[in-house]
Amino acid sequence: MSGPQIPFPQSPIVPAMVEASHEIRFQCRRGIDCWNACCSNIDITLTPYDVVRLKRRLGLSSTQFLRDYTVPYEMEKDGIAGVKFRPVDGGTACRFMGAEGCGVYSDRPTACRYYPVALLSMRKQDEATDRDSYALVKEDHCHGHLEPRTISIAAYREEQGLPEYDELARGWRQLVLKKKSSGPSLGAPSLRSRQLFFMACYDIDVFREFVAAESFQSVFALTDEEQRSFADDVALLQFAFRFLKQVLFGEQTIPLKEEAAKARQEALKARRMEEEREAAARVLNEEEGSADGADEGFDD
Repeated sequence: MSGPQIPFPQSPIVPAMVEASHEIRFQCRRGIDCWNACCSNIDITLTPYDVVRLKRRLGLSSTQFLRDYTVPYEMEKDGIAGVKFRPVDGGTACRFMGAEGCGVYSDRPTACRYYPVALLSMRKQDEATDRDSYALVKEDHCHGHLEPRTISIAAYREEQGLPEYDELARGWRQLVLKKKSSGPSLGAPSLRSRQLFFMACYDIDVFREFVAAESFQSVFALTDEEQRSFADDVALLQFAFRFLKQVLFGEQTIPLKEEAAKARQEALKARRMEEEREAAARVLNEEEGSADGADEGFDD
């Protein structure tokens, strides 16, 4: 099956999308002559679940982990933000790379687990859910493709622990895909929306304080069970994705308290009335301008 055009001539991604049943020839092992080469020049995007796993591994708050180990970047111009691993100071190598390999191997990011496979999540405008396809990454420095082992992508994903990682980051991918697929029809998110997205997705400890605040509790109808679950980073992260669907796309994923729902309806009603008044005023001004122009030249 032919895939999308490659944006750069030297892209290491093979230009073909394949399914999970596709077999690849690959193995990375200690002792291979390219050991650590892929970790010497990194460009690793982190999912929200990656951040949770790593900040817990390092015993840091999400805020401190983001500050010390990541750099933010725009996924699209004036759009929502992602985070990438910060390499060593003055270099390109991963900060967790050692002679024996990865220092956080059991909690390594999704991108590291997938290599040399690329996950391609896609969502068409007329589809409600995203679909996954895969592509192969071949770089000159990697000799794992020469190893005498054949394995399906599905089996490789299981081997690398990816089903759990993908499932717990699915809500985030759906948000990103929904924003990209909506394009100009949705418009650029406001600064407040971008800040909420970054906090809810990546700075989970600050988001926990946010949902515990009286202002949040007075608006959203949360069950006692939900509130107790927020002590767990992963459960809170899944709630964050629901919250962002509501904030960014207007999907009713979290019920509002009756008073808050009524106030919201009144606010929307008032906003619509104001927009109608402004539209009527513009029409009236245009009509008056046309009338004034029609009278010109007829004065005695």
